[in-house]
Amino acid sequence: MSYLDSITHLQLDTLKEIGNIGAGNAATALSLLVNKPVMMSVPSVKIATFDETMELAGGADNVVASVYMRIEGDITGNMYFILSLSQATRFINQMTGSNQFSFDHSLDDEISLSALTEMGNILSGSYLSSLSDFTGMKIYPSVPVLGIDMVGALLGYGLLEFSQVGDYAIIIDTDFTESDSKEEKDVNGHFFLLPDPESFDTLFSTLGVNME
Repeated sequence: MSYLDSITHLQLDTLKEIGNIGAGNAATALSLLVNKPVMMSVPSVKIATFDETMELAGGADNVVASVYMRIEGDITGNMYFILSLSQATRFINQMTGSNQFSFDHSLDDEISLSALTEMGNILSGSYLSSLSDFTGMKIYPSVPVLGIDMVGALLGYGLLEFSQVGDYAIIIDTDFTESDSKEEKDVNGHFFLLPDPESFDTLFSTLGVNME
């Protein structure tokens, strides 16, 4: 029996609620970072296959910005926060107060890239903190690493590790809205949570899913 057959709407709703709690904490920190009100929500959580995970990020050849963390503690695994380059550019310009950054010619701009890494650090860390509080598990993120590359290359390491015995990832969609803007400023990002095989069972056991 696969996880797709076993996980109920209740478990997915629980993961979504955990995501929304983390998003609320992250929104406060992100508002300070960009110096304007930011609202965040988690519209959906799903379990996806490897192929679906790639497609949700725009396809294996799509170039994106990703902030990666290794997860350690009572569960282990990999976590990615992925944004399109256009959305990442907008956030960098907001955080730095400049409109000069471009992924075409500014990849040596350490301040801008550090700002994007910090944004991913805040968002990913807030979700993991919420997950830790809810489950009672000790979960520690590693130092965040920023990557600009094709989706297939960025996810390769995590998928390679996870695909040893499993076929699924947890996809946590996240919406951002700048509440004081007159223009359309909605941004959607994806968290890809890839627990190591043994940790996938541990995580879902805490949510009442028994795979035995």
